[in-house]
This record gives sequence, structure tokens and C-alpha cells, in this order.
Amino acid sequence: MRAACLAAASSAAACGNDSAAAPARGRFELAEITLAELNAGMQQGRWTARSICELYLQRIASIDRRGPALNAVIEINPDALSIADRLDAERAAGKIRGPLHGAPVMLKDNIDTADKMQTTAGSPALIDSGVQRDSWVAARLRSAGAVILAKTNLSEWANFRSRDSTSGWSGRGGLTRNPYALDRNPCGSSSGSAVAVAANLTALAIGTETNGSIVCPASVNGIVGIKPTVGLVGRSGIVPIAHSQDTAGPMARTVADAAALLGALTGMDPRDAITAGSNGYAYADYVQFLDPAGLRGARIGSIRSDRGRRKTMDALLDSAADAMRSAGAELIEIEELPAGGGVDAAGFEVMLYEFKAGLNSYLVNLGPAAKVRTLEEIIRFNRDRRGEALRYFGQDLLELAQEKGPLTERAYGEALKKSQGLSRAAIDGTLQEHRLDALFAPTAGPAWKTDLLHGDYSGFTGSSSPAARAGYPHITVPAGFIAGLPVGVSFFGAAYAEPKLIRIAYGFEQAAPSRREPQFPPTAKALSKMEP
Repeated sequence: MRAACLAAASSAAACGNDSAAAPARGRFELAEITLAELNAGMQQGRWTARSICELYLQRIASIDRRGPALNAVIEINPDALSIADRLDAERAAGKIRGPLHGAPVMLKDNIDTADKMQTTAGSPALIDSGVQRDSWVAARLRSAGAVILAKTNLSEWANFRSRDSTSGWSGRGGLTRNPYALDRNPCGSSSGSAVAVAANLTALAIGTETNGSIVCPASVNGIVGIKPTVGLVGRSGIVPIAHSQDTAGPMARTVADAAALLGALTGMDPRDAITAGSNGYAYADYVQFLDPAGLRGARIGSIRSDRGRRKTMDALLDSAADAMRSAGAELIEIEELPAGGGVDAAGFEVMLYEFKAGLNSYLVNLGPAAKVRTLEEIIRFNRDRRGEALRYFGQDLLELAQEKGPLTERAYGEALKKSQGLSRAAIDGTLQEHRLDALFAPTAGPAWKTDLLHGDYSGFTGSSSPAARAGYPHITVPAGFIAGLPVGVSFFGAAYAEPKLIRIAYGFEQAAPSRREPQFPPTAKALSKMEP
């Protein structure tokens, strides 16, 4: 179901329009374009905000809706072109709000926009619910002059519905496909945001992460993702999973673009008390920290717990390490982070408790037409529509969360203390013991084949959990390809270490550029040696 999914923004982009153009021959005019290049083009009169939006809408109509049918976009903003016109008028009058003025941005469909688009977290249960006001993220982007072009598909309920779920699938939006091999998974839950950026359907996108939902899809789709420190970006108006870990963050094709987008999102959100802790640590401009020599003199802890499992991954990571050393970094081998026993189980318990509490608080503030007001009602909604809502996998995580009591229960407090406390101690202690600027690890392995019957299986240990549970920042950057599939590497560190991580990530990107435009093959190449 894709109700009103691509309505009225342009006739070529309308949902279900069988006359939409086939993929144009030749290279897309805005392919791989950077934010700086867009700004220069608008300043020089080559493009306007409107013409840029029109080009992307045509691209969406031909690439996302028809072959190869990536299915990354769940709904187009019907007011996008009129918003672009107003921003063009401002530019003509000499008013330029900043680097995002006139730039198109897509938002994951769990981020509220008080406009003609919906916010559903991919669930039919929230269709036509309506929201009362913009999320912090949407309001900040509008203030910065960005054009909110569309909402993106996601793993339903941000991948917190079933342990057997398939990333990139939602009941409202269907299945998103990886542009580097259409039978491979885009990871999640920010699947559509990552694919839209990777496939040049937009310049920029926003994802959200609780544990891996920005960095994993960024990695397997060959883009940059920044999971900020929890509290750096306001979460009001975002469908929640766990308030101790949730955050929105930038997704872009370059570190520079991600840094520019991050600066527009920071500040103290009056509806999200945790952002008060960012006072003195947040910046409106993270572009200032870009340094081509950002690796020079950096001490980086290298965590390679899966070394020896796959020769291709070992070769790719060895190459990344060599590039960092050649650029002046010192790598210190770290066997593993001393997280302590039981941290995984404690982290899962925290998510169950916080999901129920946070979601019930969110749902009660929906518009008057909302069909559900509690987690219990969502579970009942899905059961009543079992043939549609539960046809691929169940809702065991929703049911487990519903069994939990209030956040005042001792079990919740103990789980949070173990999960968050041990994760923070592990990262902080390792950084201090070895005098490190950051930690380095593979973000995830190559994308696995999508399997709606058995769900996700990557076969490789990702690196998202320590920083996610600690609430600490994490950046992933493209590092190479295996069998035509992108693989990213991660840099993470202490709370509010975004400036340092951006400098290091940018230095790595300049030392080992690996971004490559996707070509939408039906399947991956035969697995062989690492590609250059």
C-alpha cells in the first residue's frame, strides 16, 4: 500500500503512472553532485531550486518507480516545487539562508512533517493519522532553506517489529532494493534514505538510528552516514524506539555534505530535554572541521574481531588501514572492547521498555483521525489484518514490549545501567588507556540477499552496538567493494566527538576515495577478490 505516495508533485512522478519515462540514456545531470556544486550552480544561474527539484522528480519517476524499481521513496511532497519557487525568490532578492538553501532533502517516514505528507513509520496503522506540528528536524531544515522533497521507505517500525523481519520492507511502502544488486538487501531501518542518496534520487537525506539504522544502510549502499551523539539533534516529532539511544542523522555521498547537513540539525529542542546537554558542545557549522590531512598524527584503535573469517573482508580492511597509515595515522590493534557479560541482553531489555513507553507517548498526540493510540491497539490492528500486515513475518517484538511495565520498574533501571554504563565505560576506557582519538572497525559486511521468508542474515559482525548503546557518535565512510557490493568502515569515539570524527573520516575519504555510482545490476558479481 502506498496511499498518496507520489501524488501531484509532478505528473511524471505520480504514483502508479504507467506513462512515466523509462530511465534516460546517458548520465543523469545531477549524478554524484555535491552540495558545494549545487550551490555554485544556483549562484551562477545554471540551476534554480525548482529546476533541481524537477530533475530529481524525473529521476524518481524513472529509476525509483519503474525499472530498476528501487522503491526508496514512499511519498513525494506535493508542495516541493512551490517551496523551491519561494526559495528561488529569496535568492533573487539576495537572501541566502546558508549552504542548504534550495537543496533537496528526503526524510525517513518516521519523522513528522506538518504538511501534506504522512508520517507512518511504514505501518498502515498510522496512515491518515496526521501530526500536529513539524518535528525538530523538519523545522530546522525548513529554517535552513532546504526543500523537503519526499519521505523515504524504511523497515517498518524502524525494524522493531519482529526478530525475523526483513530490512527495507514496510507494510505501507513495500520492499526497498539495493542499487548495487537488486536482489541484495539495503539494510535498515533507514533503507530508503540510504538508497535514495546512493542512487542519486536526492542530494541529501535524514535517517534515524537506535542501533545501526543509519550506519548499516549507509555502509551497504556506499554512502556516508553520521549517527550523532544522543542529544546533539532533537528527537521531538520522531516515532521513537528507545529514548536512551534514538537519534536522527545525516546521510550523504560525501563527508563534507554530511557535515553540512549535521550543522543544520543541532540546537536545544524545547520538547527534548536531553538536548540541553549539548550546550557548549554543538556547532552550527561542522564543515569547519574538514581537513584533508585529518589523519596526520591521529591515534586510532583498530578493532578487527572478525579477522580471518573472510579473506575478501580482511583484504579490504587491510587496504583501509594501509591508507590511514600512509596518511599519517598511527593504528593501535585492539582485540575487542571490554563491554562485559550480559550487555546484549540488557540492551534488548532497555529497548523493549523504552519502546512501549515512548510509542504510547507519541501516539496519544496524533491527530483526531488516528486509528491507534496505544501499542496495544497497533498489535490488535495488525492481528485484525493478519493476511496483509503479518503475511511475511510477525510482531513478536511489539508483543514483548507490550508485556513490559513502566520505566519506574527496577528491571528497567538495572538493564539501562548495564547496557549504557558498560558501553560507555568500554569506549571511554579504551580511548583513555591507549590515548586514542577514535576507534576504527568495519561497519558491516557486504549486503546479503533479501529473504522475506527467513529475514536478515549478514553473516558478519557489525560495529554499531557499542556507540549506539553508549549514545556516542559514529561515522561510516565507503571503503571499497566486494563482488560489486559496497563496504564501509566506521570511526566512533566519545560523547560529542563529532568534530574529531569528521576530521578523521574526511581525511580517510580523501586518502582512500571509494564512492562509486551504482549501476542497478539484478544480482551481485561472483564472489572473488576485493575490487580496486
